[in-house]
Amino acid sequence: MNRFSRLPTQLSRRALATVSDAPLSRKVEMTNWEKGHYINYKKMKENLNIVRARLNRPLTYAEKILYSHLDDPHGQEIERGKSYLKLRPDRVACQDATAQMAILQFMSAGMPSVATPTTVHCDHLIEAQLGGEKDLARANDINKEVYDFLSTSCAKYNIGFWRPGSGIIHQIILENYAFPGGLMIGTDSHTPNAGGLGMAAIGVGGADAVDVMANLPWELKAPKVIGVRLTGQLSGWTAPKDIILKVAGILTVKGGTGAIVEYHGPGTESLSCTGMGTICNMGAEIGATTSVFPFNDRMYDYLKATKRQAIGDFAREYADELHEDSGAEYDQLIEINLSELEPHINGPFTPDLATPISKFKEAVKTNKWPEELKVGLIGSCTNSSYEDMSRAASIAEDAMSHGIKAKSLFTVTPGSEQIRATIERDGQLKTFEEFGGMVLANACGPCIGQWDRKDVKKGEPNSIISSYNRNFTGRNDANPATHAFVTSPDLVVAMTIAGTLNFNPLTDTLKDKDGKEFKLKPPTGEGLPANGFDPGRDTYQAPPEDRASVSVAVSPTSDRLQILEPFKPWDGKDALDIPILIKAQGKTTTDHISMAGPWLKYRGHLDNISNNMLIGAINSENGEANKVKNMLNGEYDAVPAVARDYKKNGIKWVVVGDWNYGEGSSREHAALEPRHLGGLAIITRSFARIHETNLKKQGMLPLTFADPADYDKIQPEDKVDLMCTELAVGKPMTLKVHPADGSKPYDIKLAHTFNEGQIEWFKNGSALNTMAKKHAS
Repeated sequence: MNRFSRLPTQLSRRALATVSDAPLSRKVEMTNWEKGHYINYKKMKENLNIVRARLNRPLTYAEKILYSHLDDPHGQEIERGKSYLKLRPDRVACQDATAQMAILQFMSAGMPSVATPTTVHCDHLIEAQLGGEKDLARANDINKEVYDFLSTSCAKYNIGFWRPGSGIIHQIILENYAFPGGLMIGTDSHTPNAGGLGMAAIGVGGADAVDVMANLPWELKAPKVIGVRLTGQLSGWTAPKDIILKVAGILTVKGGTGAIVEYHGPGTESLSCTGMGTICNMGAEIGATTSVFPFNDRMYDYLKATKRQAIGDFAREYADELHEDSGAEYDQLIEINLSELEPHINGPFTPDLATPISKFKEAVKTNKWPEELKVGLIGSCTNSSYEDMSRAASIAEDAMSHGIKAKSLFTVTPGSEQIRATIERDGQLKTFEEFGGMVLANACGPCIGQWDRKDVKKGEPNSIISSYNRNFTGRNDANPATHAFVTSPDLVVAMTIAGTLNFNPLTDTLKDKDGKEFKLKPPTGEGLPANGFDPGRDTYQAPPEDRASVSVAVSPTSDRLQILEPFKPWDGKDALDIPILIKAQGKTTTDHISMAGPWLKYRGHLDNISNNMLIGAINSENGEANKVKNMLNGEYDAVPAVARDYKKNGIKWVVVGDWNYGEGSSREHAALEPRHLGGLAIITRSFARIHETNLKKQGMLPLTFADPADYDKIQPEDKVDLMCTELAVGKPMTLKVHPADGSKPYDIKLAHTFNEGQIEWFKNGSALNTMAKKHAS
């Protein structure tokens, strides 16, 4: 590929040479909202040069971003799909639901400020019910103590705070913080949205965010790289969303696991920056680590429009490293011709069931999906850009010019206050309201199930269509009979006008107010507002100059928030004659260990949320969930209740688990709860890696049977001695088992993956205790 093909066409090659020779050491702020946080292209380039000399091969763009952020570019082992990379991200972002425990943990490290630029965004706790303003006021009231805690703790620890109503985390990041070539982690699975600005943005659990906030390197298994080469150009009813809908159909919900999806080729040049963001955002649905686009003029235009031209100019100076090297090899390659791509609709019940619009009517009939369309929903973090809203409004205007409006219920979720204010100024908002739409708060809303839906009864089969990213059973409205489809905002509006799934705007006609037939015109809309963005209300809280005097607001009587006490260090002894709390059989995911749903409101209160610990795990003794024998009194009780009784009596305990224990989302509560309730070790046939690491961070011992068959030998009522004093790198540990039937005690060998640093975590009581100890010395 021509190395200049992604650079501004108006510059001559001679001028380009001088631009690319410009020093990378100048100071360009990462964002307009902070001072003293600079984009370090110079260091990135130096790291890349070191890695290039070692690997001696062309690199993909995804690799360039990761390897330019290595903690140790000289010594780091690098093999795609195998090595564990230690990285130094540029930023951390947290949404309000996950931020609570992350900040509470950070506070226990005793540091005065976060070590990496961090922001918190209030978007997950606002329920869609009556419309934007009323829903926001209700959320402010219901969640007051959580918002007060986040506001004061952010002020105390030097964290940028975006108040409720500011918008959805991923839109705020794209508008204010993302930059080409950067590496960011965020405590939400759709963090990859920032890939639309050429940033590798990766969704993580709260424990990872805390590490980076506290200046620990972040560990990531070196991803494989799936290349998606785009040629041609989108036109008519086909939108950027259709690219990821098509890719999801090809790769399925698991096909991206352990890989970064890297888009490249001439087709990327014609996509808007926000359109590229849409594609990267929904890449989470195929299990991808993240998705990225190479830097191009459309990203430069977006940076300029969002008052960050200095970043765009700086990126042009580093542009050689903001796309793949010529000859870079991908682990898998997909080719899509945008000129031939059809609009798609994916679903129901899974985001990878992809159907082109030309075959959709047939699929509705064959599968007996409910034909009537009850609700159309546009917006969310995936599709709420100015371009999305303009195109959607053009279709609504076309319908109204023929005297017809939305036949189905219709909702609009602006992605940010900036988008809401701009479409209010430019008229699209008025169009949606006249069309029959309800404008919801600038928040996640129905996309994450924050929707008090009233138009159908629970259990009633019905169809809805949205421009969201996820459509698993019950996700939007908690009704398992709702058939949720995802598509572009354009098709959502078209089908909302028709009121049925049996409508293809490319071929079918509608009847106007006089009964005359007409065809909808293909949508039109500008990628960026001609009059610039209107920032709307000021919803940002910067940390104050004097942070020392700020006190963090947590009521001692709160049932939603609780200050964390540091876990006690190891007592230096072996643990003798301790009980097995539960021998879990079969699948034990993080959902079984710490359920979500109604428990989410206790995310910031470790003691209360610990009442869900292991209540979903199946006890091998009786095949039942949440029913285990208390060895102190012989009675059966709930798992958390028995654990609390042991803790009260000063008795440590262990859990015995099956294969791949702790798979699923990386929620840190699944590791915090057993530690809080007095657990010492989790002993399994094998672990999901993230959960294993999370347990280590909390000062627990994740151990595996050296011989997996020993899982069958050990019985739930046996007592055990765990030889903690044997813990050493690469050495097995001994578990002495005292069978309940009185037979002779026997030894089992246990393996582990602790390194020297992680053994210190265990000795000090947790990774954060270790950080606090270092900080104090």
